[in-house]
Amino acid sequence: MPIRLLYLVDRPIQYQAPLLRLIAGLDDIDLTVIHKDAGGALGRFDAGFGRAVTWDVPLLDGYAHEIVPEDRRLAGFIEDCDVVWLHGWRGARAWRAMDTARRRGVPVLMRGENTLAAMPDGRALRGVLKRRYLKWIFDRCRAFLTVGGANRDYYRAHGVDPGRLFPMPYAVDNDFFRSRAAAAAGERARFRSALGLDGEGPVILFAGKLLARKNPLVLVEAFRALDHAGLGHPTLLFVGDGALRPALEKAAAGDDRVRVLGFRNQTEMPAFYDLADVFVLASHREPWGLAVNEAMNGRCAVVVSGECGCAGDLVDETCGAVVAPGDSGALGRALARILSDRGRCREMGEAAAARIRGWDFDADVEGLRQALSAVCQGPVDQGPRQA
Repeated sequence: MPIRLLYLVDRPIQYQAPLLRLIAGLDDIDLTVIHKDAGGALGRFDAGFGRAVTWDVPLLDGYAHEIVPEDRRLAGFIEDCDVVWLHGWRGARAWRAMDTARRRGVPVLMRGENTLAAMPDGRALRGVLKRRYLKWIFDRCRAFLTVGGANRDYYRAHGVDPGRLFPMPYAVDNDFFRSRAAAAAGERARFRSALGLDGEGPVILFAGKLLARKNPLVLVEAFRALDHAGLGHPTLLFVGDGALRPALEKAAAGDDRVRVLGFRNQTEMPAFYDLADVFVLASHREPWGLAVNEAMNGRCAVVVSGECGCAGDLVDETCGAVVAPGDSGALGRALARILSDRGRCREMGEAAAARIRGWDFDADVEGLRQALSAVCQGPVDQGPRQA
């Protein structure tokens, strides 16, 4: 009999939908997903982007799901499953689900993004109270699905036994981004022209929410300090929206080397990754940074901060650089080093694509199966569902 797995997540997430479709196609896992609302599948205001977002990829197709706004209805779903899988522990809905599962003897798998750099406990009394709160949460979880090394270290620092930790890497749909970036390569010259980019100068790309902690203005400062002539007259593109967009547009005013292009949807992004030579996400307190995964699939060299959760797993000198967040000088030096040799920059992009290839949904399924086997105290059969 397949394991009846109930996944509770507030709303559909564009990165997760293809993974959920893959899990739904397995013959050893009977997956049901419960969302609190339809979110970006039907259009929803996104506070981070500062605008309504409707994703242009299917978020609710291909897996069994229900929209359940009322927390009181969760008990019935939990009673009918073998394992509960939670996406994070913030909010009363997650707390009630964990307590309900505990009372009914249903094991809970937790998958969160927390890292020590992104979510520190705090000092003095605040830290003591937060650690007590986390102990209360973690005592109600049978096992944890770790998204990367920094996330694993977070749980271990809070006393979780390593035997309860199972790797489920934070991944994107590699095939989607890789194949679409490859297809965009044939239209690269036309795309450059459409964006008003002259010549063949290198492109530096930021893509994401324009928030202070992501340091887009620091990137502008680092870019302006570069030797532009010596580096082939690079252009800096910002793709995204958010609270810092007016300040960023003001900083870029009158400088056609810096372009603020606004929000672009999921199917539009692979062309930007194909166009870019270097992708930058030098944030403070970034739990992961899935745009880095996307960019690596597009063969971009990548520069991230040491506070990005993905840094330790995905980025080293073979494919880019790790810098201190908020340090425009260090960021500028990293960009200059990468762009000073276009051949080496392309090699870094190829190394990035090779690195991200194994950080994928197949690894997610393997880790999920290991965790299910452990919490259900029996082997989980493997293999695709037969048509």
